[in-house]
Amino acid sequence: MSGRITGFLREYILGLSILTIIPGVVFIFMGVVYYWFNKIEPPNFPLHFIFDPVKEWNAYALVAGLIIFGIGVYYLYSYLNKRKFVLDELKTDKRSEILKKRSKLEATVKHLPSKYQRMLSEKEEEFNIR
Repeated sequence: MSGRITGFLREYILGLSILTIIPGVVFIFMGVVYYWFNKIEPPNFPLHFIFDPVKEWNAYALVAGLIIFGIGVYYLYSYLNKRKFVLDELKTDKRSEILKKRSKLEATVKHLPSKYQRMLSEKEEEFNIR
């Protein structure tokens, strides 16, 4: 069961990391706006009873937003860095360069979507690497 979940997360890491960044930005925005404008309240505000409880949670929303945003940015940066490394190394036409970095390539490709694993195996077949 956990293998399927990990595989799903690995296949869609780019979209999931972007989807994680979005709520983080919203929560940060809510918290920052509240702290900048918490003293301003229009007179005779009709929905006062609805927004009062939300005000108390804005500090937690700000902290949660910072954490969620940080996690999303970390995974996005990590994915893009690994992807760039693999694509740069697979552009080579020299068998010796692939052999030198084979272990690092295999370790990196293990954390990327299956498309990059297929690309590495095709390159190994092209150079007759076993």
